[in-house]
Amino acid sequence: MEESLAKQCKRAQGELAMLYEIGNAMHTTLNLEEILYIILTAVTSHAGLSFNRAMLFLVKKNENRLEGKMGIGPDSGEEANTIWSHIERHKMGFEELIETHSKFEHLKKSKLNRIVKSIKIPIEEQSGIIAITAKEGVPFIVNTEEKKRKAKNEFLTLLDLDEFVTVPLKARDRVIGVILADNRFTKKAITENDVRMLTMFANQAGLAIENSRLYERTVVLSNSDSLTGLWHHGYFQYLLGEEIKKASSRKESFTLLLIDIDNFKDFNDSYGHQAGDSILIQISNIFREVSRKIDIIARYGGEEFTIILPYTRKEEALVLAERLRKSVEKNEDLKGLTISIGVATFPEDAEEKELLISKADTALYEAKRTGKNKVCT
Repeated sequence: MEESLAKQCKRAQGELAMLYEIGNAMHTTLNLEEILYIILTAVTSHAGLSFNRAMLFLVKKNENRLEGKMGIGPDSGEEANTIWSHIERHKMGFEELIETHSKFEHLKKSKLNRIVKSIKIPIEEQSGIIAITAKEGVPFIVNTEEKKRKAKNEFLTLLDLDEFVTVPLKARDRVIGVILADNRFTKKAITENDVRMLTMFANQAGLAIENSRLYERTVVLSNSDSLTGLWHHGYFQYLLGEEIKKASSRKESFTLLLIDIDNFKDFNDSYGHQAGDSILIQISNIFREVSRKIDIIARYGGEEFTIILPYTRKEEALVLAERLRKSVEKNEDLKGLTISIGVATFPEDAEEKELLISKADTALYEAKRTGKNKVCT
């Protein structure tokens, strides 16, 4: 009896120490993607909860659905053995795993991560066990043939799931997502203790995610232009500096567009500033619709805008810039207004921030000087 109690105390101490270490790691950043990576690494790490694979889905409240955000784990048994042998050989602890510089590069190549990010699940009973976990806010363990038959649906087939567990992510008594974990390769049985630990951990993780979201909302509000909702000039300068650092380290190109609304002063004089503000909002919305998700759009000042096009060479940028120009030109609500665009590429045209902006500005001036409603490099 005493020996059993001693073992239980020792196990509880180990569990609390592990949760404390993981909690500290989650407090080192407010970046959502980094937090998700830490959470899923904690679920799959030998120094954490030791599942083979882990997937995370977040609730998109206004659309009442779950969206796949990240999946971590090997894509095959062979890859699993390679990863685990590497970790064992290099005696990698939890801190080493989450500090790996190539972590996001690995995610880009991961088949599991790609599949998870493609999944959108309506939060309804008929959508299956992942949706029910979010709807009811309780964990489920699928570990018998009967439960597997009941749980079977297209999402589980897509993820190649057999025996697995789902737990809700909660923040302030509200379900904000779901973690799904399994032992696809080791076939190790999932126990009630595993579910208990994962549930305890999920409560920590939910708060970390919610704090990150609140921080990101604060960043957006404090760095956005009040009229258009785009990034303002000061934050654009910061983001451009960061993009230069990133592109330099990866030896990649990106392109900067500097955009001006043609004859906007005349329009304001004729129709008034309220009509001018309406035009600025409409054109901002066109930029959002036509641009890619990775593009960074900002209001540079007055009637000028700028767009950073990551991973984009000049030839590709010219195609995107022309698409923007045509979208504005053919929009009948803009009362015939057009835009001119100057294009400059890093590092081809310049390697320093101020010079890159200057090159784009020179190209914009050329577009205005030679007739407007055109794109120039």
